[in-house]
Amino acid sequence: MSNSVTNKWTIFWVGVAVIALTIMDISKVNVALPSIEHAFETTPTQLQFIVSGYILTFGLMLVPMGRLGDQISRKNLYLIGITIFTLASVIAALAADANTLMIARMVQGVAAGIQAPQVIGTIQEVFQGRERGKAFGYFGAAIGIGTAIGPTLAGVLIQVGGAHDGWRNIFWVNVPLGIAVFILIWVLFPSGKKVDANKVDLDPFGTVIFGIAVLCLLWPFLFTTGDASDDPNRWWVLAPFVVTMVIFIFWERYYASRGHDPLIPLHLFKIKSFTSGITIAGIYFTSVIPLFVLSSVYLQLGPGLTPLMVGLVSISFAVSNSISSAVAGNFVHKYGNLLVLAGMIVVLFGFVGMILAAEYLSNELIPWVFSAAMFVSGFGGGMVVSPNQTLTLSEIRVVEGGLAGAVGQLIQRIGSAVGAAIVLAVFYASINTSEASIEIASGEAFTHSMLVMSGLLLAGLVVCIIEWRRSPSATDGL
Repeated sequence: MSNSVTNKWTIFWVGVAVIALTIMDISKVNVALPSIEHAFETTPTQLQFIVSGYILTFGLMLVPMGRLGDQISRKNLYLIGITIFTLASVIAALAADANTLMIARMVQGVAAGIQAPQVIGTIQEVFQGRERGKAFGYFGAAIGIGTAIGPTLAGVLIQVGGAHDGWRNIFWVNVPLGIAVFILIWVLFPSGKKVDANKVDLDPFGTVIFGIAVLCLLWPFLFTTGDASDDPNRWWVLAPFVVTMVIFIFWERYYASRGHDPLIPLHLFKIKSFTSGITIAGIYFTSVIPLFVLSSVYLQLGPGLTPLMVGLVSISFAVSNSISSAVAGNFVHKYGNLLVLAGMIVVLFGFVGMILAAEYLSNELIPWVFSAAMFVSGFGGGMVVSPNQTLTLSEIRVVEGGLAGAVGQLIQRIGSAVGAAIVLAVFYASINTSEASIEIASGEAFTHSMLVMSGLLLAGLVVCIIEWRRSPSATDGL
């Protein structure tokens, strides 16, 4: 890739557009679920799979595609990914039944998993020093914006399209955006390095085993709705997860001992900054990202907000998150892990504000206080995600940047899935056992779920404190 300052930042912003588009497609669908349920009369399992199918295939593709991107042209993977994503969006928008929509969502997830690791790999490849922290700051802002603005955009599109077919607009909007991104990648990105096919080592057996392990880990959490119809036998799938992970670790060691490049070099986990970083990211995404689906459900059941109003409440998170992410990226070289620790504390303050609002305020005031509290949490989140991303990869070699970034993103996707499963299970279990009206019961359920999320966030605080005491700045590799 060109070292031209202008060119590398242009390439970066195109990559940011890609990650925002793929992340936004998770949060958009959450708001559209009631409309989709009404249109197709879906079962709870089908509705869950429309969300979880995307996350599942997204997670399955991340590490193999990160590994592949480190070995071949990232431009080609970008083009393949955005093409598949755009075509799958067309199929989703035209879906005549729930099964077609589920398949289209899974294909979208595959495309997202192809593209996402290339963004981090590109940042790791073309930026160094303080400039890398700045780039990861903008990257974190893109994730925050994509996650939080998705519900607002979905609410607008659903309202424009109507209650029955408005949900189709959340997929149609991907088409012009996808075409625009494809053209930008085609025109602006360099062709990349020439590759000797004989030197491309993809570790096929390790890839298959790891894919099975990820599938087994995610499956029971992705299909936890909190409804009484949830099959308790799904938890047995965690047993083969343990078995396949043991096989995978032994295989990776054997494969490396034979002079090959394993799918995931296990030496990465001996790098303390990397291990601590992905741990913090996992806890953060487990405890914070479920906030959007939880607040979306509560604000519609309790205060009775429309999907559009729900989106407008959560957009404050996106605004503050984007600001703090961009700013924090410029200071991570100076404050290191202390910045992440402070961010966690700020997020927790926002959580407390939402809990108090749900408990003590009227339905008229709740949306306003929620918006303010989300602004606070979003600001703290920006201080966590982008600096932590920079610190996590600070000691990773450039040739492993895409792979290491993909591992980190997989941890984030797993954290989001596990967190959403826990939160929704607590929420609906609380409602189902309550004898109060749905309005009061949903408020109690929201409080219980938020207390669980706050407990998880406190665990993240402990890890941050340990890492900060171990390495107060941890910026030597930046």
